Amino acid sequence: SALGRPYVWGASGPGAFDCSGLMQWAWGRAGVGLPRTSQAQAGAGQRVPLSQARPGDLVTYRSDASHVGMYVGGGQVIHAPHPGAAVRYESVHMLPINSVTRP
Repeated sequence: SALGRPYVWGASGPGAFDCSGLMQWAWGRAGVGLPRTSQAQAGAGQRVPLSQARPGDLVTYRSDASHVGMYVGGGQVIHAPHPGAAVRYESVHMLPINSVTRP
């Protein structure tokens, strides 16, 4: 239900999201609490190799873990990309991967 919602820095839904806010909101709907930032989310669970990623796993990007998306299967993530863009699906390889975490 977040697909197509606008990116707004610091927003955590349901009308708008930033990248980590989207992850926090989605997992929160499943009853799982996540920290607010992508860097903290990268450490909020068990790290797994990308080859073992499952839908729902968090994929953090860049060496500083400054972006996060949710693996949805089929080599895709859903994420809130940047200001001016809407929540969308994209290749898991869209940016350099830092880690894959299973909350």
